[in-house]
Amino acid sequence: MTAFTAYCACDAHAPLVPRLFERRELRADDVAIAIHYCGVCHSDAHQIHNDWNNTVYPCVPGHEIVGRVTAVGPEVTRYKVGDRVAVGCLVDSCQQCAPCADGQEQHCQQGPTATYNGKDRITGETTYGGYAERIVVREKFVLRVPDALDPRYAAPLLCAGITVWTPMRQHGVGKGSKVAVIGLGGLGHLGVKLAVALGAEVTVITTSASKAEDARTLGAHHVLLSTDAKAMLAAMNGFDFILDTIPTRHNVNPYLMLLGRQGAMVVVGAIELLEPVHGALLMRNNRSLAGSLIGGIADTQELLDFCAEHQVLPRCEMIAMPEINTAITRMLANDVKYRFVIDMAK
Repeated sequence: MTAFTAYCACDAHAPLVPRLFERRELRADDVAIAIHYCGVCHSDAHQIHNDWNNTVYPCVPGHEIVGRVTAVGPEVTRYKVGDRVAVGCLVDSCQQCAPCADGQEQHCQQGPTATYNGKDRITGETTYGGYAERIVVREKFVLRVPDALDPRYAAPLLCAGITVWTPMRQHGVGKGSKVAVIGLGGLGHLGVKLAVALGAEVTVITTSASKAEDARTLGAHHVLLSTDAKAMLAAMNGFDFILDTIPTRHNVNPYLMLLGRQGAMVVVGAIELLEPVHGALLMRNNRSLAGSLIGGIADTQELLDFCAEHQVLPRCEMIAMPEINTAITRMLANDVKYRFVIDMAK
């Protein structure tokens, strides 16, 4: 076992504190990684505060991890010491079911192993995440960080990025697509940047006129105020694809009306009950309402490669590890543009 320092939550109402933990010895197909950067995700706060009633304490959050390989098991073939690598939301799955065979490990029928607050598939021990000095991960779930991708900005791609990338790829967003992104937070700003890079005509839908300048700076071609009834009416039937990043319960019906024939709206932000949906809005134009959950390992690697090639980088505020409690408070108050990243060198 290898000792390491990590910041952990010991209960739902206490601040994160540093503590010593132990990582397992390398198995034959394991990769040991020194963590250089780790993103701070809204789901980290939910898990820390036990909002989903499943947190195992002590909890070491963090599933947007970038670092370098320090050691490999004897059966590892894809990585060597010194390689720049990343780890996202998953560190294992059954590898036997149909979703795993299709590269959709996030939908593993036995349940994937989460990077933190999960259960190791061999020992049953709780997994610890990236608010830490190091991590040990099965080779299959380690990603390569391209040389052209600045590692300081790669971390948010591993959760926020893949969350918006997967549905856009599934629904064929590309040149000529008319795309709307609802919300301009951590997910939304990456949705805008990726949709623009894919060649789409992009509109940001927001309740706040003050976000118009930011939206255009990120590459959006248009801004639509959802509080402007005339503008919403004029936009009816106008979009092929709508990405809904609103993180709380809300009414999707006004947005469904904006979809054109065979258009699709995908919810990626609200992990809770939505307001009732009017069935006639789905029937008209043969519209679809769907959800999407992160993405598989191959899709995440595709995203990293795409972002390196097109220099699609999230906007990040770098923090030192001891600043994490302040960062989480600010994140919950929407006081960040648009993602915090922990710089472990600090």
